[in-house]
Amino acid sequence: MSEGLKKVYQVHEEIGRGKFGTVFRCISHESGEFFASKSIDKRLLVDSVDQECVKKESKIMQLVSGNPNVVQIMDVYEDKTYLDLVMELCDSSNLYDRVTNHRSTFSDVEAAAIMLPLMEAIAHCHRKGVAHRDIKPDNILFDSRNQLKLADFGSAEFFHGQLMTGVVGTPYYVAPEVLSGKDYNEKVDIWSAGVIMYVLLSGIPPFRGDTAAEIFEAVLRGNLRFRTGIFYSVSPAAKDLLRNMLSKDVSKRFSAEQVIGKF
Repeated sequence: MSEGLKKVYQVHEEIGRGKFGTVFRCISHESGEFFASKSIDKRLLVDSVDQECVKKESKIMQLVSGNPNVVQIMDVYEDKTYLDLVMELCDSSNLYDRVTNHRSTFSDVEAAAIMLPLMEAIAHCHRKGVAHRDIKPDNILFDSRNQLKLADFGSAEFFHGQLMTGVVGTPYYVAPEVLSGKDYNEKVDIWSAGVIMYVLLSGIPPFRGDTAAEIFEAVLRGNLRFRTGIFYSVSPAAKDLLRNMLSKDVSKRFSAEQVIGKF
């Protein structure tokens, strides 16, 4: 990590790890407040694509900071070897852990309490011209006050009204137009959020398979079903919203603002 970071923060234990960066808990020498620092070793960036992705993540995080449901970036330090991003610390369990440890499916009200702040974060990003492109439970964090925070903008992209390219995302959550190799817009985030809502309400993803290839085939088919034995207690309004979020026809798929209007 950079010397600039060490002058301002005392670095503690590792709390996460990604493709290029390692996340540590750190404490400000001045205020005594805890933060999270993502330290990226630039020597691991083997080509210009990796280098551009890392630079873009820092720019995007600074652009979308300011919304209460997006992880805030506090400081950026860089030297010849390291790029360090200091962010607010979200030390509660993430949504993946909460779904895994939940005793049953989430009710409509419980799901809405998660989906509304998530959609507000996504809408904020879209208004800034940013598509997250990897919305999944692992990237949805909670702070010490249990406030939802959208995190990890390593796959994010600027779109500014233009279509995007590139296969990015995670099995189960990636939109069909991404897998098909077509150009796509920011509504890929709505699809991913729809998958999360389906999982909250049912306990299972809508498009399943035993391998990544089988999952991708199911996503491309996009055959959305609501099994009676699982969805018997889910309201018609919630199922209708899922249909609009998980529409294969992107022109008919809801925008983030339209989804928010349904809560």
